[in-house]
Amino acid sequence: MTDYIPVLHGGTDLRADELDTIESAKSIAAALVRLGYRSEVIALDIDFTVLETIAMTKPLAVFNLVESIRGDGRLGHLACALLQHFNLTYTGAGETAFFQSNSKRLSKSLLRAANLPTPREWHAAAPHGQKVIVKSVNEHASFGMDQQSIVEGHEAEEEIARREKEFGGRFFAEAYIPGREFNISMVETKKGPMVLPIAEMRFDGLPEGTYPIVDYAAKWDEESDVYHHTRRRFGLEAREPDLASELSRICVDCWYAADLAGYARVDFRVDPAGRIYILEYNANPCLAPDAGFAAALSKADMSYEDGIQMIVEAALAKGLN
Repeated sequence: MTDYIPVLHGGTDLRADELDTIESAKSIAAALVRLGYRSEVIALDIDFTVLETIAMTKPLAVFNLVESIRGDGRLGHLACALLQHFNLTYTGAGETAFFQSNSKRLSKSLLRAANLPTPREWHAAAPHGQKVIVKSVNEHASFGMDQQSIVEGHEAEEEIARREKEFGGRFFAEAYIPGREFNISMVETKKGPMVLPIAEMRFDGLPEGTYPIVDYAAKWDEESDVYHHTRRRFGLEAREPDLASELSRICVDCWYAADLAGYARVDFRVDPAGRIYILEYNANPCLAPDAGFAAALSKADMSYEDGIQMIVEAALAKGLN
């Protein structure tokens, strides 16, 4: 059997988050080579014949990093569907699970059906006195989110319309949850999902009046204050074992409810009263060597290559997703 595993992405050079996807693809391909596989980076555009070309090479698997095509998150699931069409084994979630995860509104509906806690949401005005955060339905990496995304409920409809005009796509309003934020990575093993060490996002030293959120600037704008004051901290398992245990339990419940595979990340808010809310789950989280997944692997005494190998092995164990 061939040892060829190409890395497929849909990134463009138009946005910082998409450039990061391209760089992540290069890092993963290099890691695969270090693990003994043959690999290369392949870009996916609207012309899907590239997948037919890949199929002709009969790869061992395809490492699928496609979250969007031409910058449109609504098209991301097509990569999974086409990989399945060409009978190609690929990493990560299957087409249905990926499609569900790529819509925040659909994924939250799925979580609620499984009795998992999510913030309330609205597609127009929210109740008076309710503070909300306006988000993109289909885009990840905090695209379209900034400090002005948080508004009073009665302003939600206007803010949704403004952002849809500015950024394209669809937006919605979600109850803003003050408190602490946690990003938790998972990787699949033969025994099921492994919850990696829990990362708390700390916002210490933010300028007065700045909301503690991981918006687009906090992730991608190295010139911004929020970028430099947004940091991860590990060690929750030792400091607050009960909270860590409950977050881990909900992560596993989310994994099975959403039919995730390979690897994933779940983002939480915990309000001042200790109530836990799932902000979202990501079926295809960032795998850059300096991102949260790699940092969690390191805290678990695993190398970047260990994580990539585990993701590949999960894909091979399941065959076609």
